[in-house]
Amino acid sequence: MALSAELLAILVCPQCKGQIDLEPGEAGFVCPACRLRYPVRDGIPVMLVDEAEKI
Repeated sequence: MALSAELLAILVCPQCKGQIDLEPGEAGFVCPACRLRYPVRDGIPVMLVDEAEKI
């Protein structure tokens, strides 16, 4: 299931409100400023700082 363009246009990092980048294969989103990775589970982005993985 591909994420919609409208959703991708409005998503930002919940911590810094900065731009996030979609990983190849839509496995997650990466915030380069915070160095956090937000997962995508069952086609739904999990945009919670507590669920993010440090990179």
